[in-house]
Amino acid sequence: MTTGPKQLRGVVLPDGESRDVWIDGGRITFSPVEGAETLVTEGFLVPGLVDAHCHPGIGAHGPTTVDEAVTQALTDRDAGTLLIRDCGLPIDARPLQARTDLPKIIRSGRHLALPKRYIPGLGIDLGHPDELPAAVAEQAADGDGWVKLVGDWIDRSVGDLAPLWPGDVLAEAIKVAHEAGVRVTAHVFGEDALPDLIDAGIDCLEHGTGLSRDLLGEMARREIALVPTLINIENFPGIADKAGKYPRYAAHMRALHAGVAEMIGTALDAGVAVYAGSDAGGMIEHGRIVDEIEALNRCGMSREEALAAASWSSRAWLGHPGIAEDAPADLLVFDSDPREDLAVLRAPRHIVLRGAVIR
Repeated sequence: MTTGPKQLRGVVLPDGESRDVWIDGGRITFSPVEGAETLVTEGFLVPGLVDAHCHPGIGAHGPTTVDEAVTQALTDRDAGTLLIRDCGLPIDARPLQARTDLPKIIRSGRHLALPKRYIPGLGIDLGHPDELPAAVAEQAADGDGWVKLVGDWIDRSVGDLAPLWPGDVLAEAIKVAHEAGVRVTAHVFGEDALPDLIDAGIDCLEHGTGLSRDLLGEMARREIALVPTLINIENFPGIADKAGKYPRYAAHMRALHAGVAEMIGTALDAGVAVYAGSDAGGMIEHGRIVDEIEALNRCGMSREEALAAASWSSRAWLGHPGIAEDAPADLLVFDSDPREDLAVLRAPRHIVLRGAVIR
């Protein structure tokens, strides 16, 4: 890892113009910096990648130690992810935030769920749905601008996915969050929970495999974002195979998996803002953000749109700048244009985080 003033020349995305960029004191400037070391004289400069749904702190068997979470975050960094929205963690991520060699992390606090209605050990199980607004207020005060709800999960009493929260409770909880200046996102697979989540004013949906054309149109109208986590949805058939006691649920999960590509295409046609998130942690290994970008491309995004969904567009959505005057120097350097071949993203020439050249 090297520090000190640097000069880079290359094609800067998303503008696509060749220009000189300097790094000084960990920040970007377009004004010459005396004594700067030349890092590159040609190539493509891309704002650091974003994983908008990532869990450094969740492993295959539940919560990890902080040391294990550090290893996960380093794996993400070395794959080009320099900004993470944690999207719900069972451990305190502040020790990770304190490390300058790890991606920047936006904490979303603990998942809010009900007993036996989510993965054991990951979330906070409330005693009654009416407790949700107060729990949201607590998580809003403790996080970095996001709160994570579990919108639906298998209900073993009915043998299928079902909502966790009544519509009026959701509306009150999201109102509490918005009054605190915090956005709310929700895990949701099936169809039944979606109308209440959208009507309540949710800001983002995770997965969203049950979304219909009409609901996607309403999401676009309300500017509700979607983070589909496509590489995690590939696990749905395997989940169904293990759900022999619940054949209705198993069939439902297979159907949701079969329809996801069409849903994404409809979302794009409707104008829904779609962002890249790997859902790393648990069933998904860390460091797979490029797999998610390629999956978005296969589902209908152009290569440039898919890259934007994991770079400059996602950064703007989360309130973090790209390659701009006085912005933090978090960027990637490539030998060729990733807009022409997304596989280029797998081999950055340089990774620059907080102005330090990681490699």
